[in-house]
Amino acid sequence: MLPARTPALLAALAFAAASWSCEEAGGADPLDDLTMFDQAVASFERAPLAHLPTPFEEMAALSAEVGGPRLFVKRDDQTGLAFGGNKARKLDFILADALARGSQSVVTWAGVQSNWARMTAAGSRRLGMTPILVLQRGEHQSVSPADGNLLLDRLLGAELHLLEPGEDRDAVVEEVTKAEQAAGRNPYVVSVGGSRTGGSMDRPLGAVAYANAFRELLGQARAEGVGITHLVHASGSGSTQAGLVVGARALAPEVEIIGISSGGSKEAGERNVLAIARETAEAMGLDLTIDPEHVTVLDDYVGEGYGILNEAVVEAITLTARTEGILLDPVYTGKAMGGLLALVRDGRFSPTDAVVFLHTGGTPALFPYREGLLEGLPTDGP
Repeated sequence: MLPARTPALLAALAFAAASWSCEEAGGADPLDDLTMFDQAVASFERAPLAHLPTPFEEMAALSAEVGGPRLFVKRDDQTGLAFGGNKARKLDFILADALARGSQSVVTWAGVQSNWARMTAAGSRRLGMTPILVLQRGEHQSVSPADGNLLLDRLLGAELHLLEPGEDRDAVVEEVTKAEQAAGRNPYVVSVGGSRTGGSMDRPLGAVAYANAFRELLGQARAEGVGITHLVHASGSGSTQAGLVVGARALAPEVEIIGISSGGSKEAGERNVLAIARETAEAMGLDLTIDPEHVTVLDDYVGEGYGILNEAVVEAITLTARTEGILLDPVYTGKAMGGLLALVRDGRFSPTDAVVFLHTGGTPALFPYREGLLEGLPTDGP
């Protein structure tokens, strides 16, 4: 049996529970819900990969610059595994499941500059399994063998299968999986982002990780006297947002979770997140009602499409770097911050709101986009 929690997370949970116990009495004891929630999370095995808890910080300079509400950041770019990012939390649960099944290799797929692929490779190596990555180039994407996440995949010794646009990815995944099975390595097959069940993963473990991340965040915020009103983040394959929705519905339904689409449509994104969230609540044994109105995915800031740099993304990356010293990436967090800044400027939040930006990592992707970023940089300050 693997350890259920890292010592750092145990300390964070104890600290959060203590802070809640100091709240004014009235209504149901919030510790009852917290205890049930923690017991639900503890029923899943964990591998000690992520460095937790991640920092929770105020972005006062950025807030002042845009004349917005109080802005905070949850630094899941600092999860510690191979440049960090939100996937480390997911892999705590997913790779623990792989080990419990006796797998010696992990098979997954994504794009050539995938953060998920890079962190899966790192986590697999750390736990003694071989990472096998099926990576497909996008239509407008060049592939350098020594740049960004692809360089890191190679350094980590992942077995790479690089596909051109239009090649049958599913057929390659099936072929690789059968070869691993024939070699007796019992491969663990998991979808991009660790988001959807299927393959070897029969429970939404990635989303469970982010339900627990919301619990961690809420404890930190309440310990500092911050009443979170909104959480904004990049929404892609869906399990991060689904987990956040489950955590919010269980522990703080007043908090609105806003996903900024990295490429897909609002309708498809919301359907996907809703399905994963409902599956997650069921897997955790939580008696929750999760309706369509509890899921918000905005596609207003997608621009020309997934992974395509635009002026708003460059401005968001630059402004955040020059006010807070925080680096964002061009594909996910830069686009999400661009969406957050637009929402602030459009009056979406009141001056008294406390808005958290979840930094999901991805900074190695800055380097393959160097030319476009340099062309768009302002010549003066923010």
